[in-house]
Amino acid sequence: MSRGRSGVPAGVRDWATAVGVAAALLVTGVSGQHSASGLDLLGYALLAAGGLALAVGRRHPVPVLAVTGSCAVGYQAAGFDVAAVAFLFAVYAAMRAGHRLITVAVSVAVLASLPLAALASGLHDTGEAFAQARGALEIAWLIAAGAAGEALRQAERRADEAERTREETARRRADEERLHIARELHDSLTHQISVIKVQSEVAVHVARKRGEPVPEALLAIREAGREASRELRATLEALRDDDKSPPRGLDHVPELVERAGKSGLEATLTIEGQRDGVPAAVGRTVYRIVQESLTNIARHADAGTASVRIDCRPDALALRIDDDGKATPGDAPEPGVGLLGMRERVTALGGRLRAEPRSGGGFTVQAELPLERAS
Repeated sequence: MSRGRSGVPAGVRDWATAVGVAAALLVTGVSGQHSASGLDLLGYALLAAGGLALAVGRRHPVPVLAVTGSCAVGYQAAGFDVAAVAFLFAVYAAMRAGHRLITVAVSVAVLASLPLAALASGLHDTGEAFAQARGALEIAWLIAAGAAGEALRQAERRADEAERTREETARRRADEERLHIARELHDSLTHQISVIKVQSEVAVHVARKRGEPVPEALLAIREAGREASRELRATLEALRDDDKSPPRGLDHVPELVERAGKSGLEATLTIEGQRDGVPAAVGRTVYRIVQESLTNIARHADAGTASVRIDCRPDALALRIDDDGKATPGDAPEPGVGLLGMRERVTALGGRLRAEPRSGGGFTVQAELPLERAS
């Protein structure tokens, strides 16, 4: 549920406004000292209905516009000389939602119908019902309500465009910085690590060819060189992935799980819900979290099985990755680069991440990513 700056849910504010308007209309109608005739009871019902309809005006602005306009004409015809306050609120909401033409059309119809309703009720004679001052005042209020809704809509649109521009600028700078880091790593580290790896390989080969015992330190250097080379290559691929490779997203997660299975880990994947409505930014984050989690499981968890579960809900995507590794509740996960990267990606989308050992053993990574903000 969306919230305003005050922190009050939008639905609560809508209902408070609707009840307040309905109460004001009823008080105004009662002050006219009407009797309890059937026609008057109908008028009271229309006064209340017109105000309460505003509770759903944010979600259904056009139907509410028609309902409040009909109620205003109805209680005028029933003999209640009450201003169409609820209709003004509905005009504001419809204009804010961008329904300009239909708002103007409905407003013209209601303005034309109100004098006829007043005339039919017997409240005014023909001259009073079509008085210029009364019509001008109603038109002025309608124009003011419509102008306020249109002004706020334009302000929100400009704010969204400004936010989108800032995000695009930040993303472009991040891409440039990422590629700069990739170039620096390639130029400064790749050659040095390759030299260490090749020299250690040659030293081990020569020692074995001569029949000499290979020192454990030399074997450790060779394995460290191999691992460093793989890590650096994976890091460079990750840094350059967004620009030189097709975007990886939710549809590519099965490939990760299948690849993990080929490495000896018994990995399963479960995806529930509709994937069509998942924004690309959320899909990329899910891919990265699954990729990092499966990599950590293969390297550090000493696990035999792992499960990946993705639940695509209407408002959020829930992700859970479990393994049966050696982690216990007393083990605190080290704040490595991978875990920090996952947390940063999730936080950027307004989501939550939890990564910790389970009480029964093994490790769990859970993330919840809202879809509305990412859209």
